[in-house]
This record gives sequence, C-alpha cells and structure tokens, in this order.
Amino acid sequence: MTNLARSKTQKRKQRRRSLTLFLLLLFWSSIIAWGLTLFTQPQSLHSQTVVDTSSMGTVDVIPQRYRLGQELYLDNCATCHIGVPPAVLPTETWADLIQDAQHYGVQIKPLIDPQRTLVWQYLRTFSRERSQYEERTPYRIAQSRYFKALHPQIKIPRPLPLASCITCHPRADKYDFRSLSAEWQD
Repeated sequence: MTNLARSKTQKRKQRRRSLTLFLLLLFWSSIIAWGLTLFTQPQSLHSQTVVDTSSMGTVDVIPQRYRLGQELYLDNCATCHIGVPPAVLPTETWADLIQDAQHYGVQIKPLIDPQRTLVWQYLRTFSRERSQYEERTPYRIAQSRYFKALHPQIKIPRPLPLASCITCHPRADKYDFRSLSAEWQD
C-alpha cells in the first residue's frame, strides 16, 4: 500500500473515532441532562393528575409535600373545634397560635418539632401575610379582614363561635368549606 493510501485510511479512521467520540459525548450529556431534570423538578410536575375540586372537601388543592402538615393540623386543632382554613387568618396570627400554650383561655400542650414544623409549613404556605394597613394582628376570626372578604354579604354575629360555620357550611366539621347550605347555593 502506498503512503498516500495509508494516509487516507488513517484520516478516515481518525474521523470515525472523532465522530464516534462526539456521538458518545452527546448521548451521555443527554442522559445526564434528562436525569438531572427528573431530580430537580418539583414532584407535582411528574404526576400531573386532574383533580376534581368539587368533591375534594378542602378549600385549596394541597400538594403532597404539605398534606402531612394539614393532617397534623386537623388532628391537633379540629378535635376541639372546627378546623379553620389557613387563609382565614394572616400568617402572623398562625405563627403566634402555633407556639402559644395559652389558646384562647385554655391551657393546651403546644406542638413540638418535627410536627410543629410540618404544621407551620402548611399554615405559612396557605395563609396570607398581614396587610400593612391593619393596625394589629387579628386573633379572632370576626376581626380578620380575610374572613370578611370571603364572606362579603354575611352579617357576622358577635361573638362568632366556630361552631356557627356549620350553619352555612354543613360539612365544615369534615374540613369541607366548599359545600354550602341550600340557602347559599345560588
């Protein structure tokens, strides 16, 4: 074989090696990028499911990572009174309530970590910040501007017992504030 033929053969082999190496690197990079995407995306994007909100019971759709906090909240709070949706009171109220052993005149055992942290993450995520225009943090539902905004046409009795929620929300004891009594369904 002549030197010219040998040189051409070597160049072809070199190109094939370079092309093979390039394709392997491209394939490997694609696999790594795909794997990183799976691990860095929130879990809710992986399991896109359609949720029927008409029969879910709760006010908000709760992502999986907050469900344990919601369950702990209901287990610890809704056993003595109706569980109030977090959006009804500002975040600052919940921050104080979750740490206070003196709960509206009743001595309770405050939650301890890790349960307290889980409940706090749920409450903080689904409540709202106190408005800068509010003079003080409301500790009663009847004082909450959020509650008033959610019930614009309702004459709120004073005092407002939590048990009165069932009057308009017959399934409030099941944490279902979507179901309304017949007089409010229109």
